Amino acid sequence: MGTSKPSPTLELTQELISRASVSPTDGGCQALMIERLEAIGFTVEKLRFGPVDNFWAKRGSGGPVFCFAGHTDVVPTGPLDDWQTDPFAPVIRDGILYGRGAADMKSGLAAMLTASEEFVGRHPGHDGTLAFLITSDEEGPSVDGTKRVVEVLRERQETIDWCLVGEPSSELRLGDTMKIGRRGSLSGRLTVHGIQGHIAYPQSADNPIHALAPALAELTSRVWDQGNEHFQPTSFQVSNLSAGTGAPNVIPGELKARFNLRFSTVQTVEGLQATVEAILQKHRVNHSLEWFVSGQPFLTAPGELSHAATRAVQEELRVTPQLTTGGGTSDGRFIAPLGAQVIELGVVNATIHKVNECVRVEDIDHLHRIYCRTLELLLAS
Repeated sequence: MGTSKPSPTLELTQELISRASVSPTDGGCQALMIERLEAIGFTVEKLRFGPVDNFWAKRGSGGPVFCFAGHTDVVPTGPLDDWQTDPFAPVIRDGILYGRGAADMKSGLAAMLTASEEFVGRHPGHDGTLAFLITSDEEGPSVDGTKRVVEVLRERQETIDWCLVGEPSSELRLGDTMKIGRRGSLSGRLTVHGIQGHIAYPQSADNPIHALAPALAELTSRVWDQGNEHFQPTSFQVSNLSAGTGAPNVIPGELKARFNLRFSTVQTVEGLQATVEAILQKHRVNHSLEWFVSGQPFLTAPGELSHAATRAVQEELRVTPQLTTGGGTSDGRFIAPLGAQVIELGVVNATIHKVNECVRVEDIDHLHRIYCRTLELLLAS
């Protein structure tokens, strides 16, 4: 009995997985995408910044501008011994495709590209502009990727009306979740200054662990806000805490801590910073504090883009996606300030960044059809 030929979207997903592209390396993924986009009439501009490959591709002219956004880079594999198969040699077993990037997000890239090929084939004179913004710096520092490309677009006064980010947004089954925004991310690098000394003579020392403890208790128990209709409440989490020389009889002279606040549109960076500083000062913590903003919160109110994508999911899967803002950050945070409606819609995210990352084969083809239908609803002439 013969086996059926894999779909173009599955074939492309496998080819992309086989091109090892641990961030910020692209591994030739973008060259493959560019070749196929140029073949259907896209004008492609390669934008390399530092070690990062990016491209901005357009087909058509004028508005509205619909942009697919995504990344070719993947996270490191972790211990190879923990993988059942080579992470960069895609394998299908029991209807599931395994490989690093299978879910995050090479199946999404493949679905975007083949959906565009099919859509352009049916509607060569489509309305507006169809665009791609692709980077190899989403899983890394996110400095020389989408952020830099958006700066170039802003300088040229180029705009994006609708942006669909192909991140794996689904939770339990394809299409059950669509992200319409993301929380902001504010990190702090805290150093508490004390005085080192012998543990038997605490009066001659100043223990930074003891100094921080009451402030840390207040920060971790604080109710920062209640969130709002679209966002969960702000959260404060400590990720690293270190102090001491390793000796059991020495009071440490310094404590270092890293913490993060994930926050909604009801907060501001300045307000959160002021609150943290006030609590540290209230407890007389002698400290230095460096701040890092990796993303502002953004929200796309339900509109033409989310309505079209929701309808496409309903028609294809008989599922109505829940509109959420949960999870981490994404490159949508850089695109939203251009005035774009931004949504994230992709495969199930249960195995992303894990060993034996995988995606259901049938979901890859469903996603292709959802993307194609979304394009038809928005740009078909």
